[in-house]
Amino acid sequence: MQTSVVVFTCDLRLSDHPPLRAALHGGGRVVPLFVRDPAVDKAGFAAPNRLAFLADCLRDLDARLRERGGRLVLREGDTVTEVCRVAAEADADEVHMAGDVSTFAHARERRLRRALEADGRRLYVHDTVCTAVAPGAVTPASSDHFAVFTPYYRRWSEQGLRDALDAPGAVTVPAQVGSVPLPERGGVHGVSPGLCAGGETEGRRRLTAWLRSGVAGYQEGHDDLAGDATSRLSPHLHFGTLSPVEVVHRARRAGGAGAEAFVRQVAWRDFNRQVLAARPDAAARDYRTHRDRWRGGRDAEADAQAWREGRTGYPIVDAAMRQLRHEGWMHNRGRLLAASFLTKTLYVDWRVGARHFLDLLVDGDMANNQLNWQWMAGTGTDTRPNRVLNPVIQGKRYDPDGAYVRRWVPELAEVEAPAVHEPWRLPGLERASTGYPDPVVSLAEGLDRFKRARGRA
Repeated sequence: MQTSVVVFTCDLRLSDHPPLRAALHGGGRVVPLFVRDPAVDKAGFAAPNRLAFLADCLRDLDARLRERGGRLVLREGDTVTEVCRVAAEADADEVHMAGDVSTFAHARERRLRRALEADGRRLYVHDTVCTAVAPGAVTPASSDHFAVFTPYYRRWSEQGLRDALDAPGAVTVPAQVGSVPLPERGGVHGVSPGLCAGGETEGRRRLTAWLRSGVAGYQEGHDDLAGDATSRLSPHLHFGTLSPVEVVHRARRAGGAGAEAFVRQVAWRDFNRQVLAARPDAAARDYRTHRDRWRGGRDAEADAQAWREGRTGYPIVDAAMRQLRHEGWMHNRGRLLAASFLTKTLYVDWRVGARHFLDLLVDGDMANNQLNWQWMAGTGTDTRPNRVLNPVIQGKRYDPDGAYVRRWVPELAEVEAPAVHEPWRLPGLERASTGYPDPVVSLAEGLDRFKRARGRA
C-alpha cells in the first residue's frame, strides 16, 4: 500500500484540500504532518495571537482526523529535516503540500524538493489551496503580474474555479510515526483577551452563519464601524481553515450585491499574493518608491508609540488601535484609517506600522499586511498614492453616532456625536474631565508636512 506525507502549512482543514485528496488517491495511507519550525520564531512571525489561534486549529484538525480514523502528527524543528525524517519513518514515496508565495515558503520548497529527491522521493506542490486563483494564472500582456486591482479583478472573475472537494471519509495513518504533544491556547502568553476561536469547525460555522444572515447587507454595511458588518473570516482564510475556492463558490451561490462585494474582497487576497509572488522584495521594500525620507528620532518614535497605544488624540484612530490590542483583529475601515494616519499624518515609515500589525493581528501575513500597508502609504499599488484620509471626516461618515468610538475609548463614553469625533472642541472643563489626550499633531500641520515631503506643497 502506497504511503504519502501531507505537509500542512497555511491550509489547516480537511474540506477542499487538494494535497490530502491527491495523497489519498487509490486508498493509500497518509501521514498528516505539521512542523512547528523555530525559523518562524526567529523571523519574528510567531506572535502570541497567531500561536494561540494556531493551537486551536491544530487541535481541531487532529479531532477531525480522529473522527475519520486518523490523527495529526506534530513535529518540532527544521521543516525540511522533519519532513524527510517522517517520510523515512513511514516509508513514504510522495510528499504533498500547498504552494505559497513568501520568500520563506519558496526557499523551504526548494530545499525540501532537493532533500526528498536525494532520498528517492517526490514532492508535489498544489496550487489553489490557499488562493482561489493561483498567482501567475492571470497576467497582463506586458508584465508578469497585475499592478492595478481593477483589471486584475476583471480577469480573476472570468476564471473558472475548480470544484470544491469534500472532506475525506477515512484517513489511515501508519502507526509507527510518532508525534509530539499538540499545543494548547492556554500555554501561550500575551494573547489578546478578545481573540476569536480558531479551527475548521469554527470557521465553517462562521461561514454558514455569515452567508445565511450577514452577506446580503455587506455592500451597504461593510464600512459601518459600529455595525461590525464584516464577515470576520480573515483569520480562517489566513490559516486555511476555510478554503477560498469553497468560500467563493458558496458566496456566489448565495448571490446578490452583498455576495459580489464580499467575493471582491477575497479577490484582493489573491491580488496581493500575485504581486508578492512576482515581487518578493515588496515585503520589505517600496513597491513604487517616492524616495520618502520618513521621520525618525525621538519625536517620531513618541508619535508612533502614541499611535500604538491608541492615544493620538483622534478618537476614530485610537478606537481602531485599541480594538486591535483587545481582539487581535481590526475592522478593515479602521485599518485604512490607522495606516493613513501613521504614514501620512505622522509621516512615519509604513514598516513601523506593518511590524506592529504583525505583532498583534491574528490574520497578519506577509502578502496582505505588507502590501495593504504600502497601498495606504502610497508606495504600493494604489493609483492615488497621495490620498490622505481625514480621521474626523471619516469618523463622522463611518461612525456617525459615535458608537464605535465610545465602545473602544471609554474616556469619551459620555460624549455624544458629532462632538465625540472632535473632543478638543469641548468646553474646557468638560474636555479636561474626559482625561483624553490632546491631538499629537494638527491635521493641517500633518497634511502640510506630508505634501512638502512628497513635493506637492
